[in-house]
Amino acid sequence: MMISEVARRAGVTTKTVRYYESLGLITPARLANGYRDYSEHEARMVREARELNRLGIPVERTRPFLECLADGREHADDCPSSLAGYREAIDDLALRIEALTARRAVLVRHLHDAAYRNSRADRPGAEGSTMSHLTRLPADLPVPEDDGAAAHLPGRQVPDIELPSTADDTVALHALGGGRSIVYCYPLTGRPDADLPEGWDNTPGARGCTSQACDFRNHHDDLTAVGVARVFGLSSQDTAYQKEVVDRLRLPFSMLSDSGFRLAAMLGLPTFEFGGVLLYKRITLVIRDGVIEHVFYPVFPPNEHARQVLRWLQDNPA
Repeated sequence: MMISEVARRAGVTTKTVRYYESLGLITPARLANGYRDYSEHEARMVREARELNRLGIPVERTRPFLECLADGREHADDCPSSLAGYREAIDDLALRIEALTARRAVLVRHLHDAAYRNSRADRPGAEGSTMSHLTRLPADLPVPEDDGAAAHLPGRQVPDIELPSTADDTVALHALGGGRSIVYCYPLTGRPDADLPEGWDNTPGARGCTSQACDFRNHHDDLTAVGVARVFGLSSQDTAYQKEVVDRLRLPFSMLSDSGFRLAAMLGLPTFEFGGVLLYKRITLVIRDGVIEHVFYPVFPPNEHARQVLRWLQDNPA
């Protein structure tokens, strides 16, 4: 058969067939006129070499497999030399995987170091850094609507519940003591070395957790000055996850973890689902003497929310 027919049967180009022939992997017969005459045997050899190459075995190393077929074996890997070829290819892949894994680890470390170096609150000029993408909000951020999910909360007694905090203790929300306490619930905080979930910016009330935390940090002393005894952030992320943002942003208050949504169940707090994950909606509770005195819901814009709370406190002294 002609070279074009061999290429068609083997699923390769004629150039590939020529290359295999140049390596001596196939040796077609010659007709009286000098033209090459390929047989079904050559077509099968080309197919086998192609399949082995797809497995990661270089074409040059397919010779033991093809010689196995040439010796009359039913399969190209029926010979000991073929098994040795497999082992050699596996060893090569193991070395490549090891090298790529090491390279990946270095890249991950560089990404982490660069992202966190340029986003820590204690870094000079961090707020204006081009890397502080978590604190800058898009101009067209969608505004959440008041769906009435918090109308029942003012005047409610805070339930008997204790939640773990980033201060390595537990906080009993029903027994916070005298003075006003602020508990702001938020969906989740992003991290500098990871992209925000796709579609996050287009979900009303989702984006802005980091900037909200920064606003409470920046006005923590002001809140204390008007009688706030405690400030807590609360989300469904675990304490280890929350500790990262407390450390990175140098927050002067603790975060509370409610991964089981116990407070949501007890008080009927609003939640939403994103990407198959349940999250808290952004809502802030002003607690006084074990009672929810006031509720901020919906919260917008998140990067100005601490100032909104501060103004309400100034207008409504204890």
